[in-house]
Amino acid sequence: MRKPCILFALALFSIAHSPLAQVNIIPQPVEVKMPKIAGQFTITKNTPIVLDGSGLENSANFLNEYLQQVYGFTLKVSTKNAPGAIHLNYEKMEYALPGAYVMQVKKDQVYIAGDNEAGTFYGVQSLLQLLPVEKVAALKVPFVNIKDYPRFQYRGLMLDVGRHFFPVSFVKRYLDYIAMHKMNYFHWHLTEDQGWRIEIKKYPRLTEVGGYRNGTIIGRYPGKGNDNTRYGGFYTQEEVKEIVAYAAKRYITVIPEIEMPGHASAALTAFPNLGCTGGPYKVQETWGVFNDVFCAGNDSVFNFLQDVLDEVIPLFPAQYVHVGGDECPKESWKHCPKCQRRIKDLGLKDEHELQSYFIQRMEKYINGKGKTLIGWDEILEGGLAPKAVVMSWRGEKGGIEAAQQNHDVIMTPGSHVYLDHSQTKNEDSVTIGGYTTVQKVYSYEPIPKELNEEQAKHVLGAQGNVWTEYMKYPSKVEYMIFPRASALSEVLWSPKAQRNWPDFEKRLQQQFKRYDLWGTNYSKAYFDLKASITPAKDNNGVVLTLQTAAAAGEINYIPGKFSSAFPAYTAPIEVKHDIDINAILFVDGKQTSSLWQSFIITKATGKHVTIATPTADNRAGNGGTFGLVNGAKSDKGINSDEWLGWQGPDMEAVIDLGKAQSVSSVNVHILDQQPSWVYPPQHVEVFASADGSTYLSLGKTSEVVKEDNNMASITIPFNTTNARFIKVVAKNHGIISEGKPGSGSKAWLFVDEIGVN
Repeated sequence: MRKPCILFALALFSIAHSPLAQVNIIPQPVEVKMPKIAGQFTITKNTPIVLDGSGLENSANFLNEYLQQVYGFTLKVSTKNAPGAIHLNYEKMEYALPGAYVMQVKKDQVYIAGDNEAGTFYGVQSLLQLLPVEKVAALKVPFVNIKDYPRFQYRGLMLDVGRHFFPVSFVKRYLDYIAMHKMNYFHWHLTEDQGWRIEIKKYPRLTEVGGYRNGTIIGRYPGKGNDNTRYGGFYTQEEVKEIVAYAAKRYITVIPEIEMPGHASAALTAFPNLGCTGGPYKVQETWGVFNDVFCAGNDSVFNFLQDVLDEVIPLFPAQYVHVGGDECPKESWKHCPKCQRRIKDLGLKDEHELQSYFIQRMEKYINGKGKTLIGWDEILEGGLAPKAVVMSWRGEKGGIEAAQQNHDVIMTPGSHVYLDHSQTKNEDSVTIGGYTTVQKVYSYEPIPKELNEEQAKHVLGAQGNVWTEYMKYPSKVEYMIFPRASALSEVLWSPKAQRNWPDFEKRLQQQFKRYDLWGTNYSKAYFDLKASITPAKDNNGVVLTLQTAAAAGEINYIPGKFSSAFPAYTAPIEVKHDIDINAILFVDGKQTSSLWQSFIITKATGKHVTIATPTADNRAGNGGTFGLVNGAKSDKGINSDEWLGWQGPDMEAVIDLGKAQSVSSVNVHILDQQPSWVYPPQHVEVFASADGSTYLSLGKTSEVVKEDNNMASITIPFNTTNARFIKVVAKNHGIISEGKPGSGSKAWLFVDEIGVN
């Protein structure tokens, strides 16, 4: 039977602007003051740039390059004073971190002074954001006084070129994006299972063989076939030098990442003797984690990696060298005689301590070169290398632990700053999954509340990560990073107390126009309709609330059919029976977004629910625990925020039906995506209780019914019984067995809806 359908339409109205409407700078400066008498300074092709201090050519050149690319003219640069000029200078400032600047825009000049070269450069970036967002010949800049300085010393953006390779021209454009947001670190992920991207002259096979794969999966992992097209590329050392020099002129430090001991398929394909089995290996054509890693018991592996670093380190002036250290399966080590001998000879406890030995040995070599090692938070396992910096990606736990051990930390949790996650529920292209909005990025606080004042000093800053499994073209990278990179820049630059989402939203409207001016491909997901689902009064059904990125709107609905005339939406909608709801957003009379929400109502829908074990931080579901009974089942597989996830623990949920009533079955909706380490439960068991204390088992099953998009359901029928409380226990798959994806690790259990009938 077809469920009734409700169609809504929303109209977006204009928002009043504040007196600071002309000053829409991202990241927000620490202090912005408008003079009592408003006015504008006009920049034309005859306006000079005057360098009042030496070493400011980079700032002047960047300003001129921007003016040429966007407005079609450049300015004359001089060291001699001239009327009506843009002055670049230095001033002494007493702030905790370098990079501070002041700016004054007055009738007769623009004055920018930094506490160092970078500070003046950042002042120029603010000036660029005061320019018109239309291509005009006369650029009017409002009178303003600005004092500004950074909050964190590390403000980073990463780019993975291993999964997909990007030309030098785009890497430079990416660096410009970093610079224009006052970020100062570029983390360059150069080696992967799917490709080795940096020339090593001693080992040309690394790029000749490891730099190319013979095909790539089609669609989202595990894919719908293979394109069987040879794919690859690499950067010569001369190109690397060119990029590093380009970054330096923008006061950006480039950190290279050479993955070890895992994610090594490309290197092993070129040199099979470096693996535990000797191969044959191949440059991977799909995504995921692979069991073949560098052999930790083979000294030639360390000699090889040292040779690689001997060529890599001189190319990068950065203090840091990133060695990865993440997602290293231990299966091959468990069965490798050399690795087992190493464990025995060194008196190590297990393979985790063997990885610690591997990282510590490489750290000693890197320290000997005067550099500091950075690794993903897995390097904590088995014991942290003495001077290592931890990049915390699996939530904040690793970063907290490292900071408490007095190690420096860079926060980059998947929950908030993984820019490969989808930023829209209305998926228009394939992404790796997850759902991270610009608002969620903006809400991130890099210093965890668990750290005291001294420990917090070890948090150097944070970084946005751009993994490129599903980003083949530069335009897709731009689409994925914007506007979220703009939000992150404010998190890292502006004072915590100053962050204000409504104010950022206002400035973001102007930023969208800048993206257009730059010719940047960016996501419009900010304008998406959003839905929240909450319990109805007395837990009798659910309530659907529709929201837009901006204020006000009109919503209409016609039950059961579509219509061109829609009545107004004036309040949240109560849902008490199966129904599909379609909403449409109009901006300036044009349809910009739609949202389809399907509800399946059972006796559990909207009821009070508790869980015995908290979910993983980054898998808390849509609406938290209530997502288990909100009536909204995922229809998009892993790329949905409906899922609640546990890595290791069982799911135990208790649903209070409100009163005793007859029940005869329970359905649990799960995900079965084993390549991503998400496994069905061993079984699901259902219990009933009249008082919430004494429970009787009604039955259990391990039967899984497959659905599309790697989803599945488990139904437990039982004899009709009266109960008020229903307990559902899904037994986690446990440690993943040998030969399966993620072997040796704890399995994930994903659940998004429990139905009771």
